[in-house]
Amino acid sequence: MMGLLEFCVFMAVLSFISGSTEVCTNTLLPGAKGEQGETGEEGDPGKLGKNGPPGFTGVPGETGLKGEVGHTGKMGSVGVEGDKGDSGFEGPCGLKGKPGTNCDCGKYRKVLVQLDINISKLRNAVKFVKNVILGLKETEETYYLLVKESERFREASMNCKLRGGALAMPKVSSTNRLLADYVSQAGLTRVYIGLLAQSLDTDGTNSYIYVDSSPLRGFAAWNQDTELRSRQTPATNTSCVELLSTGTWGRIECEAAMFFICEFPKVRRRGGGAGGGRGTSASASL
Repeated sequence: MMGLLEFCVFMAVLSFISGSTEVCTNTLLPGAKGEQGETGEEGDPGKLGKNGPPGFTGVPGETGLKGEVGHTGKMGSVGVEGDKGDSGFEGPCGLKGKPGTNCDCGKYRKVLVQLDINISKLRNAVKFVKNVILGLKETEETYYLLVKESERFREASMNCKLRGGALAMPKVSSTNRLLADYVSQAGLTRVYIGLLAQSLDTDGTNSYIYVDSSPLRGFAAWNQDTELRSRQTPATNTSCVELLSTGTWGRIECEAAMFFICEFPKVRRRGGGAGGGRGTSASASL
């Protein structure tokens, strides 16, 4: 009987325990913020993203400094001659002059004759200065001066212009021979003359012009080596021309420095003398 009672009590306790719905749990509240950890190693580069949209146009920058002057370009071709302009309006008639006076010029004839003699002496003295002291050469229309200063073609041309002339332009054989003898007598072998390449022709060769912009026509004195090289390998547009003491021409780069010959036109003046209206001449400023 006692054993049955204990068994009943045991089952009752077991049933109470198994029927209870309460579960014992421990709830953990968050602690204080810990210290910052060490920085980790740098990761591998990521993949390139897509191109973003273009940004807005920026504000224009400040204007830069003015650049240096560039090299002088080659001489342009000769332009076409323009049309003749219209005739101007006829000017008004001038005032009537005063009546002249009769003059007996016989007493002045001796003075005029002596003046003509003095002019002739002065002309011979000037010729002596030009040919002997200055060493000038001349033709009927032109004086030539050998300048013994080593210059590049551009500076040589400017030097002649500042003297009132231009680089020598031998356009006929007699002038070319005169200049070649001039070079030889000075103990030189070559000088610049006023001739340079202008542009390539259709056959691949260069055309040449004088410094007064006139084309090279008729007379030319190219040496055989220059002609052969021009047919095999056309010269460049920057080629200039040298006169050799032999009287032949050769092509040379314009940056080479050498002596040169200037030319100056003679200025003709008409005047009366004892023998009639004979002309006198004066040279340009050398």
